[in-house]
Amino acid sequence: MADEQSLHHLLTVAEAAAREAGAIASAIYNQAEVKQWAKGEDNPLTEADLAVDRLLHERLLAAAPEFGWLSEETLDDPARLGRDWVWVVDPIDGTKEFLQKVPHWTISIGLVHRGVPQLGVVFNPTEDLLVAGVVGEGTTANGAPVAMAAAVELAGAHLVGSRSEQKRGEFDDVADLYRFEAVGSIAYKLALLATGRCDIYYTLSPKHEWDICGGHALVVAAGGRVTQKDGAPILYNQPKAKYRSVVAANATLHAKLLERLKDVPVSPDLHGR
Repeated sequence: MADEQSLHHLLTVAEAAAREAGAIASAIYNQAEVKQWAKGEDNPLTEADLAVDRLLHERLLAAAPEFGWLSEETLDDPARLGRDWVWVVDPIDGTKEFLQKVPHWTISIGLVHRGVPQLGVVFNPTEDLLVAGVVGEGTTANGAPVAMAAAVELAGAHLVGSRSEQKRGEFDDVADLYRFEAVGSIAYKLALLATGRCDIYYTLSPKHEWDICGGHALVVAAGGRVTQKDGAPILYNQPKAKYRSVVAANATLHAKLLERLKDVPVSPDLHGR
């Protein structure tokens, strides 16, 4: 199953599924009212999340029925822990932006083998931007090859991050260096990084595997690095499926950013899930 031809086929399946899901989500996005529920504090769920989750589950597992499945909107099945290959999916990453009509939400698909990302697809329907890649083979945006930015100095680096994290002071330790841009979806931030439209993404707030997996694969496919703040790897299909920090950039900036953040504490886990 690990051969190159199979991965290319699965990437094609994932790209098609993302576009089909994007059409469903966009139709709901453009409605005057969207059905929504609260999964917890500051954690909305919409009819689009559920519809996209069903579609992706059907399309992706039809292509590889033996694979495991981890999605934000599917009841977790511990059987995934015994699978070598696992789809890691966020049906709508940026649900709050989706509800606020901010065009920073995405459909994020990642595929991992024994915890390591192998391919990723992140699709922003409102921008009609589909970023896809297989690790070791490069990343494309709407089919055209792209590359990460070549910046090698933190001074002046273009950082994408969450407005709420900025307000909490999470970027204060490098505030003398970066040019900040607020972007919603985590997967979208990583996709922008993989396509060279920014230089750095990092967060010191807890993130679930489905938030980061698809984008992680894109950054690595584009030649970049993604780790925890202490440099430890981010592996997927873990029992808790959550990490306390993410740092992503090209190899040179990544090393410098890890050094700069070495003594900076991570933020508290406010939700605990």
